[in-house]
Amino acid sequence: MNRDNQNVINAIAATKYMITGDSISKGVIYDEIRKKYVLLENNYVTLLQEKMMGAVRNTARFGNTLIKGVTNLKKDIQKEKPHIVLIEYGGNDCDFNWDEIALNPDAEHLPKTDFNMFEKMLTETISFLRSEYITPILMSLPPLNADSYFKWVSKNDPVAEQNILKWLGSITKIYWWQERYNTMIVKVAEMTKTKYIDVRGAFLEHPDFTKFLCSDGIHPNEAGHQIICDKVLEFVQNNYGFLLKDNSRLALE
Repeated sequence: MNRDNQNVINAIAATKYMITGDSISKGVIYDEIRKKYVLLENNYVTLLQEKMMGAVRNTARFGNTLIKGVTNLKKDIQKEKPHIVLIEYGGNDCDFNWDEIALNPDAEHLPKTDFNMFEKMLTETISFLRSEYITPILMSLPPLNADSYFKWVSKNDPVAEQNILKWLGSITKIYWWQERYNTMIVKVAEMTKTKYIDVRGAFLEHPDFTKFLCSDGIHPNEAGHQIICDKVLEFVQNNYGFLLKDNSRLALE
């Protein structure tokens, strides 16, 4: 291999990726045995690092909304200087304070991030990253299991279940509401000509996608993280194949 080729390989190996998102990207799952949330060792970000050239920096945080995440993102990119940022938000943004709803189902209750604000912030985040010469990539939301999530947020309390259902009108509205935010992610991707990874589609290829979710109905389990990893790798192969270690090894031969 000549010096020019070696320089190219070295440049690829110096690529920096950043993941900004919530507990899904953090690798949080619900441990059914210990009955608590834990970090999954083989989460999708860790699995990606094994396959990608360069360094993956995971800045996702449990409980992050887009507004919280962008505030930290602006600090993180100044420090890390990434070339590519994968953006994974929406799950917490579309969520509600279910305890308050259970106590007062007749009151007005707002999501953690207003729907229109979510669109505005996502669009501005993409614009900001591009102004810093960073490539943004969006990620769609894994689907949730509405029945399991309803039981989770109502804590199997019959009174809470009754009150939350009174406010919701239908359990299926939980899925519909999250789907709206997912649709907005796709809309913003199209409006801003930003590439996005269709994680939701990867889950929905399976008739019983719920088996890839934890009992809380919203966090992907270990098998779910493998689905996300495989979908991201498929995306990278189709768009940035030279960033995969296997492809780089072929280039060395």
